[in-house]
Amino acid sequence: MFEIVFMGTSASAPSIYRGLPSQVVFAGEHRFMIDCGEGTQRQILRSGIGFKKLNKILLTHAHLDHILGLGGLISTFARWENEAIEHIEIYGGRVTLDRVHALLFGVVLQYEQLPIEIKMLELKPGVIFSGKDFSVSAFPVSHRGPGNFGFIFQEKSRRPFLVEQAEALGIPEGPERGRLVGGHSITLADGRVITPEMVLGELVEGAKLVHIGDIGRLENIREHVRDADALVIEATFLREDSDTALAFGHITAEQAATLAAENNVRSLILTHVSRRYREMDIIAEARSVFPNTFIARDLDHYLIRRNHGAQKVSVEPLPSGRQTVTAQDVDSAVGDSDVGQE
Repeated sequence: MFEIVFMGTSASAPSIYRGLPSQVVFAGEHRFMIDCGEGTQRQILRSGIGFKKLNKILLTHAHLDHILGLGGLISTFARWENEAIEHIEIYGGRVTLDRVHALLFGVVLQYEQLPIEIKMLELKPGVIFSGKDFSVSAFPVSHRGPGNFGFIFQEKSRRPFLVEQAEALGIPEGPERGRLVGGHSITLADGRVITPEMVLGELVEGAKLVHIGDIGRLENIREHVRDADALVIEATFLREDSDTALAFGHITAEQAATLAAENNVRSLILTHVSRRYREMDIIAEARSVFPNTFIARDLDHYLIRRNHGAQKVSVEPLPSGRQTVTAQDVDSAVGDSDVGQE
């Protein structure tokens, strides 16, 4: 199971209701921030997730609306006696890392010394992180300019332990069962040999979460999104403005929904929402093609489970009094016009 909390969901510029792009993915004991738009550190405080273990930052591309928040975040860390974070790993394409390096070391840290280490790691296609029960992979994405990436969070497949079968065989609770789960045979006190095959079920695939930031072409990513339990992707434009979307290296809500429908995706979560459209029109266009579509709002929290897709989590009211909405809620407020298409 994975969790994802949306810090910012706007396109290009913030609005009254939406901050600039950033998400935090929870995978076991690990946390991964994907993009860090302006104002992200305040959203982290509002969300209540805190900064502990938030030391892996994955950047989809080099545009400023996806990286400017790093300046404020790192500046804050520079002023802390930070016990929660010992180092920060920033992953990105070469162009992205060059821009981040200029921002951090040419501006933010020019006259300051950071008490924690910053590691900048250039992304290449393939596995970039392996945990005990999951892996994170990067794959190339077509947007404006080089070095754009999407990310796959994939739980490892496992064979469930059959408790009733174990009890019927007289296997005691404790380390013996752990050894069987680990693939090792055991010998019981009465001399019987129990093999893993006797108490493990059929192989069950783990959850798959795919995150894509800005994107202009879809034909080269289908293999990466196929069979995802949840696909997070932009929906910057509507079908009526598809020519503009193409010109600026973006896609429409309909295109995102078609991608999900044609590749056996279980749940679609749209983000990077333009202020020029009503939210109800975006969701209507997408759901006409792929019904199990959601539009992320700032501070929304989803669980991603195998064969369950995305499930919206109910949360307590935030200190501001705002409470996130249900997954079915559709906003009918009219947004103001967009000012750019990063």
